[in-house]
Amino acid sequence: MKKVIVILVLALAMVLVSSVAAQPTTYNTGFQVANQSGTDANITVTYVNQNGTVDATVTDTIPANGSKTYFPIGASAGFNGSVVISSDQPVAAITNVLGNGFAFGASYESFEAGAPVVNLPLIMKGNFGFSTWFNVQNASSPGGPSVTVNISFAGTSCTHTATIPAGAAATFNQATNACLPTPYVGAATVTATGGDIVATVLEAGTTTLFAYNGFAAGGSTNPIMPLVQANNFGYFTGIQVQNAGTQATNVTISYVPGTHGNPCTQTQTIAAGASATFTNCSDMTVPQFVGGASVTTNSTNQPLVAIVNQLNTSAGKGAAYNAFDPAQATGTVNFPLIMRDNFGFFTGFNIYNAGAAAATVSCTFSGTGGPAPVNATVAAGETLTSIQFGPGPYVGSATCTAPGGSLVGVANELGSAAGDNLFAYTGFNQ
Repeated sequence: MKKVIVILVLALAMVLVSSVAAQPTTYNTGFQVANQSGTDANITVTYVNQNGTVDATVTDTIPANGSKTYFPIGASAGFNGSVVISSDQPVAAITNVLGNGFAFGASYESFEAGAPVVNLPLIMKGNFGFSTWFNVQNASSPGGPSVTVNISFAGTSCTHTATIPAGAAATFNQATNACLPTPYVGAATVTATGGDIVATVLEAGTTTLFAYNGFAAGGSTNPIMPLVQANNFGYFTGIQVQNAGTQATNVTISYVPGTHGNPCTQTQTIAAGASATFTNCSDMTVPQFVGGASVTTNSTNQPLVAIVNQLNTSAGKGAAYNAFDPAQATGTVNFPLIMRDNFGFFTGFNIYNAGAAAATVSCTFSGTGGPAPVNATVAAGETLTSIQFGPGPYVGSATCTAPGGSLVGVANELGSAAGDNLFAYTGFNQ
C-alpha cells in the first residue's frame, strides 16, 4: 500500500489564536484526494486524535485518474487531529481549511513521507495583526513509535519540546507563546528524535488566512516560484526565504514576466537559520506584473527554502504556497482540485518550465463537462497560465505533461463572494 500523509489542521476544533477578535477562532477542513494512476485506487482514511487514538476509519474507491472530495469529513463532531491515507495506487491530496464558517480560507498539500528536520520559513506573533500556529505530525502509522520534537525560533533563545504519538499531531500557537517577543517575524526549525515528522503552518490575520507546508531539511540553492504578482487587480506577492544552512549568504531573486511586467532583481543577506522577506522590487511597483521568479544568486551556496504569500488587502483575500526545488521538476504535474462555476468558485494554475529548453505543455481535465485541453509552448524559465472560466458547475482534476520536460505548478482557487475565499496549493509532480 502506498501511504500518503495528510494533516487535517484542527478540524471542527476551537483555537484561541490571539486577542484580535476578527481572527478565526473555529476551523473546519475538507480534503480532495486524486488518483494519479490509470487504475481505480482503493483507499483507507484513518482519522487520528492528538492523543494517538483512532477516531474513525473510512474506506473508499477513487476512480482511475479521477478525484473525490471529503467535506464534511468522516470523523466525529469536534474532531481535532490528523489523517493518514493509505492506497494501493499513487494518490495525492490537498486540504482546504475554513475559519469561522466560510469567512477565512487556506489550502495545503499532503505529504508522502516525513523527515527528521523540518524548516518553517515564516513564523509570526503580533505582526500587523498576524500570528501563526502550526501542527507537527508524527509520520509513523498509528501504532508505531512516538517521536520527541524540539522547536527553535530564529533570532531568539525560545524553544519548545513535545512528545507526539504515531500518526498524531501536536499544535504550537505563537500567539500564546510568552517567550516570543511581540512583534516577531522570523523562522523556526523543528527537529525530531525517534522518527520522522511533517508540519503545516497557518498564518492568521484580521481578514485573511494563509497556509503552507514545512520543508524537509536540505532545501535547494535556487528555489523557484511559478506565480508572482504585483498590481494585478489588487494582488501583490511577498516571498519569504529561509537560509537552512550554516553560513550567511547573499540571495538574489530574479523576477521574469509572463503575461505582464518587466524583469527585475532584488538582493538581501540572510543569516544562517534566519529568513528574509522579498517584496516586489522597484520595477514592479508601478506596472502590472504577472510571472514567475527564482533565486539566481546564492553567494555561499546554502540550502534555501521559501514560501510565497499572495495578498489583496482591499478585498481581504490571501493565500500562500511553497516554492519549489528545481530538482522536483518532472514531465507531469497533477492538480487534484479544479473548479469552474462551482458555488461561485473557479481555479487557475501556472505551469513553470524549469528546464533549459522550451517545452510543449499539454493539460487535460478529468471527467466530463470540464474545460477544453490546454496546449502551449513554454520557454525555459517562463510560465503558462490557465484560468478555468466558463459554464459549470465542474469539479475535477487536471494533469499537465511535457515529454522529457521539467515542470512545476501552482493552482489558485477563488470564490466570487466577499471575504477571504482565495486558496492556493502546489501541483504534485509525477
